[in-house]
Amino acid sequence: MATIGSASLSAPAHVHAGLAKPLAKPLAELRAFWRKFIAMAFNPYRPELHYMRGPGPACRAKQAPRN
Repeated sequence: MATIGSASLSAPAHVHAGLAKPLAKPLAELRAFWRKFIAMAFNPYRPELHYMRGPGPACRAKQAPRN
């Protein structure tokens, strides 16, 4: 009885996965860093511009003693 065999010219899948794994984590971390950096650097909301520093002129006019 004859057996049929095949020879693979490329490396097995587990070898390719082993090479891609160490490189994937640093790239994912770098991508996450830039995504967070862009989001924070170009965030249009600036809470310090909306911070109320105290009562305004209308409140002072209401609280002023009437003569």
